[in-house]
Amino acid sequence: MEFDFLKPVDDEILEFINGLTSQQLGSKMVLHTDKQFPDLNKIKIAVIGVLENHGDKKAVSKVDLVPLRKELYGLFPGNWDASIADLGDILAGNSTDDTYFALKKVVASLIKNKVTPIVIGGSQDLTYALYRAYDDLEQMVNLVSIDNKFDFGKDEEEVSASSYLTKIIVDEPNNLFNYCNIGYQTYFNSQEEIDLIEKLFFDAYRLGEVSNNISISEPVFRDADLVSIDLNSIKSSDSGNFISFAPNGFNGKEICSLSRYAGISDKVSSFGIFNHNNSAQESVIIAQIIWYFIEGFHYRSNEYPFGSKENYLKYIVPLEDEELVFYKSDKTDRWWIEIPFISNVNNKLKRNTLLPCSHEEYLLACNQELPERWWKAQRKNIV
Repeated sequence: MEFDFLKPVDDEILEFINGLTSQQLGSKMVLHTDKQFPDLNKIKIAVIGVLENHGDKKAVSKVDLVPLRKELYGLFPGNWDASIADLGDILAGNSTDDTYFALKKVVASLIKNKVTPIVIGGSQDLTYALYRAYDDLEQMVNLVSIDNKFDFGKDEEEVSASSYLTKIIVDEPNNLFNYCNIGYQTYFNSQEEIDLIEKLFFDAYRLGEVSNNISISEPVFRDADLVSIDLNSIKSSDSGNFISFAPNGFNGKEICSLSRYAGISDKVSSFGIFNHNNSAQESVIIAQIIWYFIEGFHYRSNEYPFGSKENYLKYIVPLEDEELVFYKSDKTDRWWIEIPFISNVNNKLKRNTLLPCSHEEYLLACNQELPERWWKAQRKNIV
């Protein structure tokens, strides 16, 4: 059974929970112990640790998630009603492929059981295993990575935290529909890599763009299946990571806002936080990132999949060569733009679909400017 790969929560953590008040998060979570495994039919969110960091060449020690769990369990929950479980840890296998296999099986089973996994690693190449977990679900995958780099590598290069994206793009079966990077820093990426992102019709937002207007990232998360956070995208003064020093990056408030956007998305079904350097200081920000994801999860509006259009206002914007159709929810005031089905070409879509967008993109269309994401989405649909 796939859950045999999971090691129960450490006794040290169980002792720590005994000292908490009944109001703190640790007292309200269901734990995988030597004596019991949580009933997944009663669980909505599951925390999983992966003690594997061989993909990070800068790693200086084994992965230790005990300090992180203490920080997380010591927080107070919001007005939450969904049950949360800690399923324990997946130990590092004899090879990274062994670890990928175990993580893939566990995550796939959780998603099938409508449980959203929060995976804490370890090196970011574990994102590849999360992506492969969707193989058995027979669906295309939208991946969003909060990262200061694109993590491309050479085809023959061994997969690592800095090259896993190439493996995702190249390996069969290819289920990747869209990749979006949030927060890349140009000086960490070659111009060839930036050009490749454009050539593949992927999306990328520079750190400055998102910091100046963090709400531009919300529609991206609304269309994501898998969200992966590289903790190196946070500046060291806010993360406490002084092993891999980062003078620039997201601050604590910004990364928690992005995490909440991921949580509030009806479509996000797995969430990963990677490249933890094991410092006690970094455990604080990770715990708060997880807290905000769970907070967002509890405010999901269940607007996906897009069903009846009775609760939406329809806006038609005529352009010179196109007619764009927008929808606005009267429940959340969020916007979508229609991607038309093109019948005379090979098309990945079988019907008109809706792409999450922002109010600003609607205003651009009103000023006769074609939204870039609409254009890219239409090009990606054509096989």
